[in-house]
Amino acid sequence: MSSRSATRQSDSAGNASSESLAGALLITVDSLRADAVTPTTAPTMTALGDRGTRFESALAHGNWTPFSFPSILSGDPVFAGDDDIGLTDEPTLAETLRDAGVATAGFNDANGFLTEHWGYDRGFEEFEPFMTTADGGRYARYLAAHPTVQGWLRFAGGPFGRAVDRLRPGGTSSRVPDVEQRAMAFLEETDAPFFLWVHYMDAHTPYIPAPKHVRAVSGDRVGALRMLRAHVHTGLGLEVSDGTLHRLRTLYDAAVHQIDASIERLLSALDEQGLREETLVVLAGDHGEEFQEHGHLAHYPKLYKELVHVPLVVAHPDAESRVVDDAVGLDVVPPTVCESMGVPVPPGFDGESVLDVVVDGAEVDEEPVVSVAVRGDTVTQQPIPRSLGEGELLVSARTAAWSYVRHTESGDRELFHRETDPAERENVLEDHPDVAAALDGAVERRIDAIGTAGEGDGPTEVPDEVAGRLEVLGYR
Repeated sequence: MSSRSATRQSDSAGNASSESLAGALLITVDSLRADAVTPTTAPTMTALGDRGTRFESALAHGNWTPFSFPSILSGDPVFAGDDDIGLTDEPTLAETLRDAGVATAGFNDANGFLTEHWGYDRGFEEFEPFMTTADGGRYARYLAAHPTVQGWLRFAGGPFGRAVDRLRPGGTSSRVPDVEQRAMAFLEETDAPFFLWVHYMDAHTPYIPAPKHVRAVSGDRVGALRMLRAHVHTGLGLEVSDGTLHRLRTLYDAAVHQIDASIERLLSALDEQGLREETLVVLAGDHGEEFQEHGHLAHYPKLYKELVHVPLVVAHPDAESRVVDDAVGLDVVPPTVCESMGVPVPPGFDGESVLDVVVDGAEVDEEPVVSVAVRGDTVTQQPIPRSLGEGELLVSARTAAWSYVRHTESGDRELFHRETDPAERENVLEDHPDVAAALDGAVERRIDAIGTAGEGDGPTEVPDEVAGRLEVLGYR
C-alpha cells in the first residue's frame, strides 16, 4: 500500500465502536463445522480465536452455501426477495463499503454459488471466482474445471500425479495458491481503507488435502485407494463402516489444516504490510458438515447442529480476548464490518452489529437465530432443491440452549435441549410446550417474511461454466 495510515475517529463520548480502521479482512470457509477448529487441525484459526472474540454459539442461516451466504455478504437473508437463491436488490456489504470510499476485493476459491450469476460480484472493485484458467493448455483447463479428477490423479501418484504437479502451481489440486496470490497483491497495492473477502473451499467434499496435512492431523498416511474407497460414499447417504467414516473425517480435518496454513500466510502478509494492528479480521464457516450424526454425509437439507453450528471469530485490534456463549447468527457480519470501518449501517440490514460486544464487552441482545432448508421427497434427492417451489421448507430457531425445527408442510416439529442433549437426538417437544411456542414465534415471523412458497419465476438458468463447477461439487 502506498498509504498505511487510516483516520481513527471516535465520537464525543469516546466510544470504541465509532472508530474506523485501515481495513477489514473477512475469511469464510466452506463446510467448516464448529468442532473442526482445534489446536491440532487449525492452530492459526485457534490462535485467532484466542486473540479475538470467539462466538461459541454462532449459527449459519442455512444448511448450505446458497442459503447461508446472503446473510453474510448482504443485508437480506435468502428468499427475502423471491423464491430463488440470488441476492436481492438491496445494498450488499461490498456495495455499502465501496460507496463510502473503501477499496473492495473478493476472491472465491471456485464455489459456483458465489459468482456473478447470483450477484456476489456486486460492490467488489476486484472480483475473481476462479472458475477457469487460461494457462497450461487444454488439459490444464480441464483439470482446473474438474478438481475432483485433478485430486485423484495427484494422489494416485505416478506419471499422472506428476503431470498435475507440473500443471498446477505448488503441485496442489486446490485453487488456494491462486486465491492467496490475488489477495496478497491486493494488500500490497491498495491504499487504506480496504475490505478484502477470501473464501476457501478445501473443506468441501471431496476432501483432497495434500499428504503432509493428513500426517499433521493424524500421523497417518491415507493412500489413494483408501481415499477413493472412502469418497465413494461421500454425500450418497450410504451405510459406511466405522473405518471409512474415520478416514473421511481424517481427510476433512486434514483439509481444514490445509486451509489453516493458507490463513496463516494471509495473516502474515497483513503483518508484512504493517496492517495487522489496524485491520479487523472476521473468520466464519458458512455452514457445517455432517458425518452421519443424523444418518448422512456432507450437507443435505437438514437443520441439525452439525450443519448450522459454525465458528465465528471477530478479532478487532482495539479489543481484548473474549468468549461469548450467547447465540448469534452470521447476519451480524455485515453491520459489524461496516461499523468497524466507520461506515453507516444501512437501515435495511437484517442483522445487528456486535462491535460493542467485541470491543466493550457488552451483552448480546440474544434473539432466536433462524435458519432455513428446502427438502425434496427424500433427503438425498438430486438435484437438491434450490427454490421454495421445489420442496418442503424447513425452518429452525435456536438459542444457546434450545434448538427447534419445524417442517412447514408436514407439520412435524422437533425440540432439543442442547445442554442435556448436545447431539440433538431426543425430541422433548411434549415436555416443554412453552419453549417450543416461543421459538415457533420466531419461525412464524420468518415464514411470514418469506411469503408464499413458489412465488416468482423459480430457479434461474445457470450458465454452463457455473453448472459444470457445481456438478464437480456434487450439485446437479
